[in-house]
Amino acid sequence: MLMQKRQADNDIAQAAWLYYVGNLSQQEVSKRLGISRFKVLRMLADARAQGLVRIAVEHRTSRTLELADRLVAAFGLQEVQVAPIGAETEDEALARNAVAILASGYLARIAGSDRQATVGLGWGRTLSSMADNLTGVRNSGLTFVSLMGSVTYASHTAPGDVCVRLAAQTGGRAILMPAPFVTDSAEACAGIMSQRLVREAMDVARKADHALMSVGECREGAILFDSDIFSAAQIQQLRDADVVGDCCGVFYKADGTVADIELNRCTPCVQPADMAGMETVLLAAGLGKLAATIAVLRAGFVKKLLVDERLAKGLVAASEKGEA
Repeated sequence: MLMQKRQADNDIAQAAWLYYVGNLSQQEVSKRLGISRFKVLRMLADARAQGLVRIAVEHRTSRTLELADRLVAAFGLQEVQVAPIGAETEDEALARNAVAILASGYLARIAGSDRQATVGLGWGRTLSSMADNLTGVRNSGLTFVSLMGSVTYASHTAPGDVCVRLAAQTGGRAILMPAPFVTDSAEACAGIMSQRLVREAMDVARKADHALMSVGECREGAILFDSDIFSAAQIQQLRDADVVGDCCGVFYKADGTVADIELNRCTPCVQPADMAGMETVLLAAGLGKLAATIAVLRAGFVKKLLVDERLAKGLVAASEKGEA
């Protein structure tokens, strides 16, 4: 009976998450879960009656808690949160939004007190969505700082944009990294890093209390490859070195080592070695980021992971096969 009730509660939370957070219609939830629309209506009513639905949906179902525990053990992490979107869900936009909601909850948790805190931010759509989902946090003692350079074109997801939006939402302040995401050469990067304003921003970033970062894929069709940020020669470096992913402007091979390529000396950014004293949090969404996420976790600087259910299952399976 206990197991049946636990599964029923999980199903109710799943339906509520898809409807209220995933913005699916009742008919779409019915199709996704393979149940009647009438049952969806009843489950949504039960979710409200049980207090699962407030501003967000309580996500800690037993299924995702078990996945989180296994990931903590597999990768030596301090904390893992898994968004319960369904292990078979292939909608990567839904996965990103679900992880972003976890991240906004995490940010609200660390920023909810009146104490001062510096939060370093990486780049990506999930981090941008985190800013979109943050509500009800006011703390003038918060400082949001870019951990890396930015892109040259205006973008809702650019590190500087996310910092500014979060500072405006919370009443805190933003410190931007006055540098490009990538330079033409290692010498040019060293010259930019020597500039006073860059040094001052970098000093703040290296002393951040928390670092919220996302993981990027380095493969055909990935945003980094299609964004015109890199030259053709730089993309070829990534291919030749078998780079699988990046995090905050640092490029990793599958075994978690930093690729020994010129490009890794051309990105003005905080390095993994600088993050030892930070609460480092990685946001990862979508099964397509499996190889990149494993590589970044293998690098050893991530302490906490926020991930969607399908990717979480992929990470667990890879660890059990000895692939992680």
